[in-house]
Amino acid sequence: MRAVLIDIDGVLTVSWEPLPGSVEALREIREAGFGVALVTNTTSRTRASIAGTLREAGFAVDAEDILTAPVATAAYLAEHFPGARCVLLNSGDIREDLEGVTLLAPDDTKSVPDVVIVGGAGPEFDYAALNRAFGYLQRGARLVAVHRNLYWRTDAGLQLDSGAFLVGLEQAARAEAEVTGKPSAAFFEAALARLGVGAGEALMVGDDIESDVLAAQRAGITGVLVKTGKYLPETHRDATGTPDHVIESFADLPALLRGSAVQELG
Repeated sequence: MRAVLIDIDGVLTVSWEPLPGSVEALREIREAGFGVALVTNTTSRTRASIAGTLREAGFAVDAEDILTAPVATAAYLAEHFPGARCVLLNSGDIREDLEGVTLLAPDDTKSVPDVVIVGGAGPEFDYAALNRAFGYLQRGARLVAVHRNLYWRTDAGLQLDSGAFLVGLEQAARAEAEVTGKPSAAFFEAALARLGVGAGEALMVGDDIESDVLAAQRAGITGVLVKTGKYLPETHRDATGTPDHVIESFADLPALLRGSAVQELG
């Protein structure tokens, strides 16, 4: 192992407060010489904002350490829909991470976009916004989803995410969303490329067994499931596959990595 990919929400933090031992564990992993990339489907903040918040919480990270799903979305749109006019349905301002993407003004209800981008859920996901997106899809717009997460965990408990609404849009408009963040293979490949390692040299740590762990394993990356964040015993039991490793929390990762190193040397 040469590098570690780490989900943020539910692994390092919950509602941006560090989970016990996570700051120290990340420091130990860096000091051991592992490459680190924080890979997140978070759509409420930009990379710069995330990095600033994590530094305030004690994590030694900067914006270059973070790969967000919106950044991956911008790269995807540049490759597959260059010059497309897009409308964004998202809770939070992520325009800074959508560099090069042409976004129609929120109050522009006359133009028909080429692409509807579905980000993270929040108050903006009301009937009017969803129905407007449905109308665009009926008129030929393509559907791009930053992720398919059904829910995430906050300090108030599990909260509904945009994946639940995305299913309805797909069914109603008979359109299949093109997903750019986790669990897409392209997202993991982008993270590996940033670190300069192959899939067999990397490990992915996440609290979402499907989107984080099993998706990484399908890409050839070793998967580690943590029992924090959105982890639920029933989703673990009913998952479509088995994680390579299961640990109680991110604080236990350094010990797992030390064990793997000893095993490889032996």
